[in-house]
Amino acid sequence: MVSPPEGADRVLLHTCCAPCSSAIIECMVRSGITPTIYYCNPNIYPEEEYLVRKNECSRYAESLGLDMVDADYDHNEWLKAVHGLEQEPERGGRCLQCFRLRLDRAAEYAEEHGFRVLTTTLASSRWKSLDQINEAGRWAVSRHPAVLWWDQNWRKGGLQERRGQIIREYGFYNQQYCGCEFSIRRD
Repeated sequence: MVSPPEGADRVLLHTCCAPCSSAIIECMVRSGITPTIYYCNPNIYPEEEYLVRKNECSRYAESLGLDMVDADYDHNEWLKAVHGLEQEPERGGRCLQCFRLRLDRAAEYAEEHGFRVLTTTLASSRWKSLDQINEAGRWAVSRHPAVLWWDQNWRKGGLQERRGQIIREYGFYNQQYCGCEFSIRRD
């Protein structure tokens, strides 16, 4: 069971992909929270990869009867935001800037549409820095004061194990890189 910050009645869940979001969404629903999924991932490259991941999120949301918001795909905006950080390692400055861009857009949407709480499935990945994610989330909501940042650690409570089970149950496409062209493993 999880609980959002006190007084929260609407939760916007920034979602990076169906595999990462699956167990988190299930946990929220079991805790009486009906999140709205916010798919904002201009970092994903190429666009075909973006579309596959978006379609998997949509398929999962539909199966659970949840609303999903599809933010516009603007890869050029993302490239401008991370310009000069292309050679940064994973968990470096590029990742922090990427999180800031995506979570700021999510916080803006949350504020404009009456969501009191924002959280992200990025906090489920062992490959990402939880400190960076929370720093970016706190920064984003500081710019949108009607929204609270829910800094839940989505890596605990058996969610990683359940994630694997759901991936198999739904036959989800499970990507092998975070999404950006700078993180693709090259042989």
